[in-house]
Amino acid sequence: MDIVITYVNGLDPEWQKDYEEHTKNPILEKRFRDWGTLKYLLRGIEKNMPFINNVFFVVSSMSQVPEWMDTKVVKVVLHSDIIPADYLPTFNSNTIEMHIHRIEGLSEQYLYFNDDMFPIAPSSAEDFFRDGKAVIKFSKHYIAAGMFKKICRNSDRLARKILGIKESCSFLRPQHICSPMLKSVCQEVYEKADKEIAQSITRTRTESNYTQYLFLDYMYLTGRIIDERIEKKHFSTAITSARKLRNFIINPTRKLVCINDVKLSMNRYMRLRSAVHEAFGIHFPKKSKYEI
Repeated sequence: MDIVITYVNGLDPEWQKDYEEHTKNPILEKRFRDWGTLKYLLRGIEKNMPFINNVFFVVSSMSQVPEWMDTKVVKVVLHSDIIPADYLPTFNSNTIEMHIHRIEGLSEQYLYFNDDMFPIAPSSAEDFFRDGKAVIKFSKHYIAAGMFKKICRNSDRLARKILGIKESCSFLRPQHICSPMLKSVCQEVYEKADKEIAQSITRTRTESNYTQYLFLDYMYLTGRIIDERIEKKHFSTAITSARKLRNFIINPTRKLVCINDVKLSMNRYMRLRSAVHEAFGIHFPKKSKYEI
């Protein structure tokens, strides 16, 4: 089993120049802010997920790769390695997610991580895959309020269309967690829906996009999902306290933790960031094999 991590360092001058040149929009700080916690994600993988073979790190350019990362161990994948040139440069995670399965050498079973998700306590391969099926909890939703839920609904509808299933008044939404993916299924979906996917591609996020949930929805509808919740604690930086974050990271009660970034005042951001770094430093004090 492999892991794929997508990453953006919004402070990278090369990336900032490309963004401003191609979007003509101000940089959305919340979406592209770097909390500096990537090394702790990698330390968590090494310590708590010994069943992982390869870690693939997907970025727009080599300027996005941290100086401390050992690229002899972490397999760096550039957007240009997997995404058609017509779609580049892209600043849309949905565009990137549509093409992750094209990574050369990627295993059939892999976990897709965003950099706000951390393996904080020991887990097993069976937490994510059993009997050739992916393990993840699904829920049904009826109201698509806001851009993200509309994109989720798009993905559900396309999965049903591919399979010849009548459109439902509800739509599926997988648990917000690292996504357990089957490479062959992603390839199958991409081939069947290549025209729809191509038409949906945009440089920045829009309501017309599909998300990687397209692949998971298809897996669910074709019986390749075990509908069970993966153990996780979710923190929104909008409402949690520095103390709660710190205490959980040092003494976790779940296998994974998501620290979801939102728009914050600079004072609150710095206070939470400091607490997170202190706690992760206590919980994961030793460098991983992924660090120089």
